Amino acid sequence: MPTSTALIESFREQVRWCDKLGSAFTARLLEALVQDWQDGGPMRTLLPAWTVGPPATDLVPLRLAGGLHALALSGLHPALTALYPPAAAQFDAEAIVPLLRRLLAEEAEMLRGFLASAPQTNETQRSAVLIGGYAAIAQATGLPLALCEIGASAGLNLLWDRFHYRLGSQRWGDAASPVQIVSDWRGAAPSLPATIAVAGRHGNDLMPVDLSDPQAVLRLRAYVWPDQAARAARLLGAITLAQQGLPPVEAGDAAEWVARRLAEPNPGVATVLVHSVVWQYLPSATRSNIESTLAQASARATRAAPLAWLRMEFFDSSAPAELRLTLWPGGAERVLARAHPHGEWVEWLD
Repeated sequence: MPTSTALIESFREQVRWCDKLGSAFTARLLEALVQDWQDGGPMRTLLPAWTVGPPATDLVPLRLAGGLHALALSGLHPALTALYPPAAAQFDAEAIVPLLRRLLAEEAEMLRGFLASAPQTNETQRSAVLIGGYAAIAQATGLPLALCEIGASAGLNLLWDRFHYRLGSQRWGDAASPVQIVSDWRGAAPSLPATIAVAGRHGNDLMPVDLSDPQAVLRLRAYVWPDQAARAARLLGAITLAQQGLPPVEAGDAAEWVARRLAEPNPGVATVLVHSVVWQYLPSATRSNIESTLAQASARATRAAPLAWLRMEFFDSSAPAELRLTLWPGGAERVLARAHPHGEWVEWLD
């Protein structure tokens, strides 16, 4: 069973990540929560221990931070909303800590609902990283892309070709799109054709986000850190696009879904298995089963029915995320880029 020391350290580690990734508000919030836990306050009643798995792997701090942000977004507690961005410029410990202590008790049932499942984000700016991979697949195959995304959440990144991008000096996509992606490009940018044809969009998630459900939308918004307004605006814009034409996202085990999607070659399109910052959260057995399916499917790939594996993941915990592409037939792996985990910057390598 994870110890209380592991729980506290998971909060401290997430504080470091929030500061590193530009959310000072969330970092200070988590510091206040762990201090309350150590002081024997309502945090200790709400979260006496964590018995599911390692608290850091289970992202316990972000589960709770998301629940509190949802309370602020809901408008049910105007005093809390007033102390959260965008209404407040920074974390006001003197004002917010007493309110948090009260809400940790009064809203314990709601917060336990957030603690019961892992955070789900749908960071559309990761498409600034993935688009270079899609362009490389389209250029190499000359075929439309059939997208198969695992860990798709609400499926927003399946709509990447409907966003507008500013990638360094490059512009790509619909300038009138409600999703405006701006990323700091380092190194030579990839060659992006005027259009990249998409023949199909399918997603999978253990718990897909139903964008027709206002509570599900609230939950998705709650996992965007409150002091990152540009991320929040992109999310709302992507939700608007998705509600106009929602790509299907099926619930279920990722390995079983991949096995079904890759069971037969698909002539006339390039089938793309894609994921971003998902692999580390999958059980090892699931990862092994997906790799086994890819090995079988890649043996059936032809020039008329190619298969691509495009993934933006942390391959080294001490290094930035990388974008890697494996394309069959052939099977050579290319490291295309290094990137910020939210797509804030991209260093193109290929």
